[in-house]
Amino acid sequence: MPAWVKVAIDAWTLASGVAALHVFRPVNRAGCVTGERLGEKVVWQMLRRYAAEVGVPGIAPHDLRRTCAKLCRAAGGELEQIQLLLGHASVQTTERYLGTKQDLAHAPNDAIRLRVAV
Repeated sequence: MPAWVKVAIDAWTLASGVAALHVFRPVNRAGCVTGERLGEKVVWQMLRRYAAEVGVPGIAPHDLRRTCAKLCRAAGGELEQIQLLLGHASVQTTERYLGTKQDLAHAPNDAIRLRVAV
């Protein structure tokens, strides 16, 4: 996470009084917090509404999860770190999730410049 994001989140949580548990919580029409966290159905309803507004109807929360993981990988994120982000028990699950395939034309060990002394 970039430092400026952490600073912004810390400032927001300090001002809001949210010190623990979930950041996004259900609020009733009177503006009172009514629970500890938003339910999956609420998140799904919000996502569908906003997705339709930006012209991508039919998107699911899991699509966003997979997109986040793939963007992290494309930005150079390590497979093990993405595994932790997703909460996968096995790195093989993360590989299948990302659709990672071995690139034999650009193998990572090709960049190692070792010389044999004779």
